[in-house]
Order: sequence, then structure tokens, then C-alpha cells
Amino acid sequence: MNYRKTLIACYMGFVTQAIAANFAPLLFLTFHKSYVIPLGKIALISSVFFITQLIVDILCAHFADVIGYRKCVVGSQLLSAVGLIGLAFLPQVTADPFTGIIISTILYAIGSGLTEVLVSPIVEACPFEHKEAAMSLLHSFYCWGAVGVILLSTLFFSLFGIENWKVLSCIWAVIPLCNVFNFAVCPIEHPTEDGKGSSIGSLLKVPLFWLSILLMICAGASELSMAQWASAFAESALGLSKSMGDIAGPCMFAVTMGISRSLYGKYGEKLDLMKFMIGSGALCLACYITASLSEIPLLGLVGCIVCGFSVGIMWPGTISICSAKIPLGGTAMFALLAMAGDMGGALGPAIVGNISQNAGDNIQKGLFAGCVFPAVLVISILFFKKLSLSSRA
Repeated sequence: MNYRKTLIACYMGFVTQAIAANFAPLLFLTFHKSYVIPLGKIALISSVFFITQLIVDILCAHFADVIGYRKCVVGSQLLSAVGLIGLAFLPQVTADPFTGIIISTILYAIGSGLTEVLVSPIVEACPFEHKEAAMSLLHSFYCWGAVGVILLSTLFFSLFGIENWKVLSCIWAVIPLCNVFNFAVCPIEHPTEDGKGSSIGSLLKVPLFWLSILLMICAGASELSMAQWASAFAESALGLSKSMGDIAGPCMFAVTMGISRSLYGKYGEKLDLMKFMIGSGALCLACYITASLSEIPLLGLVGCIVCGFSVGIMWPGTISICSAKIPLGGTAMFALLAMAGDMGGALGPAIVGNISQNAGDNIQKGLFAGCVFPAVLVISILFFKKLSLSSRA
């Protein structure tokens, strides 16, 4: 079988997820001005997106094996495309434009959640020699997708005007529509031989799995706390415009994160994954300290950007070490790990934002509180490594 086709479909799946996660936030102010939606309601769009993903993560643990991987992953691409097309048309046909935006968000968030849960086990089940490297390279496509969405959308708006965003939304929908065919014809295997993995109850009895959950929460929090506040940090610390802040902050963060994952994907077979994760966690902690305590704004921005490189391996690395130690984990394991990562991605930025607000809108103080996430991650990896060695003995 040609598993290269499977890889290409999975790569495109993560690009689709990047489109779903990053396109609408570029239009928040446009929604506010065009549809006269209060900013408080606009903020709910991101909340609905992540809450929907969390619900899908939980449901996938129960139903993905019953429905089948192929039907679910094809559906993920179809729902993502319908949601993006709906974003262009539903606000005009619903009684309240905000309702149309939320319906569209839920549709492509369901697609994004299915992609997040299913693509990793599909790649894990492919007969490749260096699966940790393949997993890291797979997740790098989310980063490159995010970079592409930010840069190409910014270019489109500069050339054709922000008022034509509906056309671009339909253009982005072409990618998941094409990927429907890719997933329909590529070979897809299940990560466990009998097509059924461990139950949630049996997984929760494994100490290594609880450590993996903690690792995923810290990985999601370490990544999203810096990524979601990087633009605001660039604007407030350096006085940049919104578009330049997006490029200097989250866009460069995604570039360095993609470089990290791509490098490990290429040279990962020569490296010890756990040692690489420990080093990355230590670098991440140093980046948070630099960004939060530096009195030189440019140095703080460098800390934000380099942080992207440090967090690159955390999410795919945790999936890989957990898969290696719990090979019969199956769909439930991947679903719960994705849920934990999303939980960290929701909690981390909220904690940083609340602390920043209580400190008089000082983002640096909020980021200093974020130091706890990479610190706990490093400690958790050390415990994971020790527990793995003792269980082997």
C-alpha cells in the first residue's frame, strides 16, 4: 500500500485545522464593524471553537471506533469546508449575523476536533520506522498552515481589500474539499491490531497515562499562552500596528515552532526524544523569563519568538512517548490526550490574561505567571522517564 498518500492527506488535514483555528480571528474587528457585534460577543467565537473541540475530543473516545476512522476523517474535512463556506454566507441569511458566525464556527470546530483526534493515530498506525520523527513532521504542518493563513490572508486583504474576506473564506474551503478525496482513497490502518483500543477506565488506571495527561496540559498551556499573547505583547511593547504585531508575534512564533518540528522530523532518529523534550522545556522556561522580565522590549520579543521553537516538540513528543509506552491505548488514548492539550490551550492564555489585567494590564507580569507551565512540564518528563525505567525493570 502507498502510505505516502496517507501522509499527504494527514498533512493537508493539519493545514485545514490551521485554517479553521486562525482565519476567523483575523476578522474579529471586521465582524465588529460590519455586523455591529459587541467585542464581548466577538470574544465568544474563540471560546465556542475550543469548547466544541473539547466536546468532540470526548465523544471521539467513545464513537470513533464504532463509526470507523475513514468515515470520521472524511467527515472532518467536509465539515471544515462547510463551516468556512458558511462563514461567508450564513451571517447574511440568519436573523442575527452573530448566530450565523457561531453556527459556522461550530461546524468547522467539529471538523477541527475530529482532525486533531484522528490524524495522529492514523499516522501512528502507518508502518514507518521512525514514528516519533513522522509525528513531529506531521504536526509541523499545522505551524506552516498557520503561517500561510496569516501571511496570505494579510496579502489578500492588502490587494483586494478586507471587504472581500468572504471570497477568501470560500477559497480556503477548497483545501479541505480536495482533502475529502485524499482521505477517501488513501490506505488507513487502526493503531491497534483488533481495531479496538483500551477503554477510558483502563487507561485511567495507568500512572504513565496520568503523567501524559499532565504533560499535554502543560504543552498546550506553554504553547498557547505565549502564542495568543504574542501579538498584544508586540503591539504594547514595541508600539507596532495590528498587522505588524501579528507578523512579528504569532506568525514568527509559528515559524520557529514549525522549524523545530521539521528539524526533529528530519533528524529525530538520531536524538533521544525525552532528552530533547527536557531541553526544550528548559529553553521554554528561559524564554518565558526573558519575555516577562526583560526591560529591553526587543529582547522580550526575541524571547516570544524563540519560545515557538522550544514548544514545537512538546505536543507531538508527548503523543509519541505515550504511544510507545501504552501501545494498546487506541482511539480513547489519543482523544483524551487531545482533550488535555486543548484544556491547557484554554486555561493557559486565560490565566495569563487575568493576571495581566489584575496587574494593571501588564502583559509581562501575566507571562511571568506562565513560567509555571514549562517548569511543571520538565518535572513531569523527568518523572515519566523514571517511571518508564522502573516499569521496564
